[in-house]
Amino acid sequence: MTRPDTLADAIDALLPQTQCRKCGYAGCRPYAEAIAAGRADVNQCPPGGDDVAHDLAALLGVPFKPLDPAFGVTGPPAVAVIDEEVCIGCTLCIQACPVDAIVGAAKLMHTVIAGECTGCELCLAPCPVDCIRMIETGQALTPEQRRAAAARARRRFQSRHERLQREREERSARLAASRKAAAEERKRATIQKAIARAQARLQQRGRN
Repeated sequence: MTRPDTLADAIDALLPQTQCRKCGYAGCRPYAEAIAAGRADVNQCPPGGDDVAHDLAALLGVPFKPLDPAFGVTGPPAVAVIDEEVCIGCTLCIQACPVDAIVGAAKLMHTVIAGECTGCELCLAPCPVDCIRMIETGQALTPEQRRAAAARARRRFQSRHERLQREREERSARLAASRKAAAEERKRATIQKAIARAQARLQQRGRN
């Protein structure tokens, strides 16, 4: 009998890895796990469209269902493009990109690495100056090319997740160290005050 985690892996391998969340889940892996657990259907992935729905149905041995329009429509391949003259360098798009395909720094212009952009559109809504638009690539990828692009996007998504986890752990460690140092300083200050009061009492007794 196939274990649920193995089934989720097999399902995830068929998804386009855009991490767009249009399926109603936080990414391709959560969607794969939901399908494996019977909580989601095979036709909720707009980027994959009917092709992915066919593949998932075949994998699971269930009837094919065309893409459910409630989750969106399948469009031509597109990538995000930033109008660098309008960009204010707010970094919100960088934070939103699930595969680290946007580079830049605070208060400096940003740019999209077109070859790594999955077309998820998650960078559009956060932009406060509407300087990002989706541009069709005009490329018709073969199934092999789509699988290669999906595998690369999965690696970049996982790498970003690991980087963010490290950064959170490092921030937590710095905060804990800062709190410990502050607590030790307060303790030293309390002891010094106690010593000072004791010395003052001794001096007062000596004068008496």
